[in-house]
Amino acid sequence: MAQETADRPASAAVLVIGDEILSGRTQDVNTRYIANYLAQIGVDLCEARIVPDDMAAIVEALNALRSRYTYVFTTGGIGPTHDDITADAVARAFGVDIGEDPRAIALLRERFSEGELNPARRRMARIPKGAELVFNAISKAPGFWIGNVIVMAGVPMIMQNMMDVIGPQLAAGPPVLVETIEANGVPEGAYAEGLEEIARAHEGVSVGSYPAFTSAGFRNQIVLRSRDAALLGRAAEAARAMIKALSKELAR
Repeated sequence: MAQETADRPASAAVLVIGDEILSGRTQDVNTRYIANYLAQIGVDLCEARIVPDDMAAIVEALNALRSRYTYVFTTGGIGPTHDDITADAVARAFGVDIGEDPRAIALLRERFSEGELNPARRRMARIPKGAELVFNAISKAPGFWIGNVIVMAGVPMIMQNMMDVIGPQLAAGPPVLVETIEANGVPEGAYAEGLEEIARAHEGVSVGSYPAFTSAGFRNQIVLRSRDAALLGRAAEAARAMIKALSKELAR
């Protein structure tokens, strides 16, 4: 498992699980939420994958990601239906047993009567041995945390609630600071070379250009990211000066 150091902040990957994402039926909004959340607490999201409800695919992805990053966040596949196999896949990846967890059953009893707690709902209480529960106040069905893998629901509202629970337990670092510079009216081809020079001159700043079509027309934005406020400020100043100079030149 990758370890964070003073020079290298904690890293993370997201593993989105579900046929419904790959088919296009359901839009993945969880990755964006997790990315924004982690950026605010100084954890670098380095990779995101989507895999189907397939045991081998989930196990393979989990083992690859958990050996590479400080944390792996999974979303989806912990509900009551037959295709909810994430818990079993995690248990297989870690080589541990899985079974009904009394703590999870107790949580489900806070929501369901004994008559309502049928075999399908009891599936949501199957937790790999050695895992800690991740609580949620919405549906009561818990996620879990084993090793460096944090398993959460796919329903966005529930997943977000789980992130609020586990967030304070993560190895936080300096947040990533962002500067956004509007480059409207200046085409990318005009500033691409200058932007590359700015990126080379400001190591430690991530520099990107993002064009888009909007209702108001074509829009270019330059986005700079860094944990070093002073370095970010200098890079942003250079980018603004470049865009200002190009704007004047193009206006002639």
